[in-house]
Amino acid sequence: MAGQYIEDVHDVARLIPEGRVTNYGAIADFLTLGSARMAGWAMNKAHGDETIPAHRVVNRKGELSGRNSFATPTLMRERLEAEGVEIVDNKVINFTDRFWSPTELLK
Repeated sequence: MAGQYIEDVHDVARLIPEGRVTNYGAIADFLTLGSARMAGWAMNKAHGDETIPAHRVVNRKGELSGRNSFATPTLMRERLEAEGVEIVDNKVINFTDRFWSPTELLK
């Protein structure tokens, strides 16, 4: 179960469009299994896999809560800024406008 859940979380993360972000809770809700905390745990397993854009997953407030899991504490911010996402004090500016929900896939 745990291995499949991790894989499912990573599959959803791969769908996040460049320049957009989602949060752990949105991924968990979309999968209808687990919690934001479980999705965060699964995303922590993504580091080192360049096919998973882990930098696009933030907490519910738009904060870069996973930044310390990257190779350097600034890498998450650097990757988001390279995609045009503005970050101030480790928080996504205009989070609501940048937010992508996996439920958009169902439309």
